Amino acid sequence: MDSFRFRGGRLCLDFVATVGHRGMDAVERLIAPADLARWFAAAGMAPTVPEISAQELEDARALRESLFEVFTAHRLAQEIPASPLATVNAWAVRPARTHRLEIAADGRLRQVNGAATLQTLLAELARDAVDLLGGPLAERVHVCEQDPCSQLFVDTSRAGHRRWCAMETCGARAKMAAYRARRAAPPS
Repeated sequence: MDSFRFRGGRLCLDFVATVGHRGMDAVERLIAPADLARWFAAAGMAPTVPEISAQELEDARALRESLFEVFTAHRLAQEIPASPLATVNAWAVRPARTHRLEIAADGRLRQVNGAATLQTLLAELARDAVDLLGGPLAERVHVCEQDPCSQLFVDTSRAGHRRWCAMETCGARAKMAAYRARRAAPPS
């Protein structure tokens, strides 16, 4: 199984990336409920997630695809499809995890997150998407230009012209391919 990718700059975009190579031979990274639990742990959202059922995995995939459709329509300046938007909004209004302060052994305050459920974690992802699409970075959501990567990412560069999800992976491959093409070209 392919590893998870965290190159989007936002958790909602990294969640969308649990399907890789969209538009070609798509790679599904959430095959079993345990994969979804692993993703939440890898994302740092919850070290442990209660048992996830097959139906809950399908619910998570439905949210993921709705997020992809909404981000894609927005990015391409197309009409936002009503059903995916309704799905994202339905998850975004669900109750959040509780957070509280406690005094640590050293006397300092620390934040303690309440127990995570699949519903609260998916709601956090939906709210992250609402925050991103409703905020100043909405126009900076791009898709990686390196074929076959299809990762959506937030371009936080100063100029706003980033082309790849990550320089150390896709950017390096693109630059190496361009270098090789220049070297293979006959001198002019």
